[in-house]
Amino acid sequence: SQYSAVDTNPLSVYIMQPIWNKIIKIVPLWIAPNLLTFSGFVMILFNYFLISFYDWDYTASGTSPGLVPTWVWLFSAFTTFCAYALDSIDGKHARRTQSSTPLGELFDHGLDSWATSIFVLSFFSVCSRDNGKTGVSVYTMYIYLSIVLFNFMCSHWEKYNTGVLFLPWGYDISQVVLIAAYLLTGTVGVEVWQKPLLFGYYITDVLVILLIG
Repeated sequence: SQYSAVDTNPLSVYIMQPIWNKIIKIVPLWIAPNLLTFSGFVMILFNYFLISFYDWDYTASGTSPGLVPTWVWLFSAFTTFCAYALDSIDGKHARRTQSSTPLGELFDHGLDSWATSIFVLSFFSVCSRDNGKTGVSVYTMYIYLSIVLFNFMCSHWEKYNTGVLFLPWGYDISQVVLIAAYLLTGTVGVEVWQKPLLFGYYITDVLVILLIG
């Protein structure tokens, strides 16, 4: 059956899709769509292992600010954007080259299921594990990850039953927020996550509201 997806997110429709439509024009026709898919996943994976090298226990940002070099956060923003872009144009490229296949869809969404976890796990290094003052607890990290994965699962379960993938608004918003968070950390420093933002609430508290929404 033909792949069918619906995306009503204004951020995607009016801002991101026009950007992807311009980027896709510079991709050579001889490049296989699955190569774009796999390249995006490899960038996410490489970024995860890079952050893990500097912050294997999610404490570097909380107890040892500066332990993770600034360039790592900026590189994280770059790889996240590239992965986001590649994941957004691989389907367009497949249709453009008339090489769309059910196997390609399975490959794309299969890697997405892994990427969903890796994105979240990488981000935890920014806000750090709870050190008694700031950060988030391991239990809270687990809840965050569970919410994201449950959302991913529900979207694809819906697609399985209806034949149409209704893309969650949270996808594009989360990617843009994630890129902005890495850029903010790289330019201002991890300390920005450890200072109250407003009325005693931290940026991580705001992200919880966005995540649940």
